Amino acid sequence: MDRSFAETLSALRRQRNLSQRVAAADLGISQALLSHYENGAREPGLNFVCRACDYYGVSADYLLCRSEQADAAADTARAALQFLEQLRTMADRAEMALEEMSGGD
Repeated sequence: MDRSFAETLSALRRQRNLSQRVAAADLGISQALLSHYENGAREPGLNFVCRACDYYGVSADYLLCRSEQADAAADTARAALQFLEQLRTMADRAEMALEEMSGGD
C-alpha cells in the first residue's frame, strides 16, 4: 500500500472537515499529540487506535494500512465469501470422492 498510518489518520480527519483541535478533543488527547500522530513523529498505542477506528467508523485494518476497505463490514463480508467458496470446493471434492468410491453410479 502506498499510504501510511499517519497519512490515513490525517486524511480521515480532513475528509470529515474536522480541525485537529476538535478531533483531538473528541479522541481524548491533546492537539499536539494528534499532530505528532498525523505527522508520523509518534506512534499511538492500541487504545488510541481502537478509539480512532470507532470515531472515524473504519476498520483497524484500514487505519493500519492493511486493507484498502475502510468499512469493517466489507472486510468481513469478503472474508465470509472466501470461506464459503472454500467450503463449496471441499464439498465438491467430497462429492467426487464419494462417487468414485461408489463406482461412479
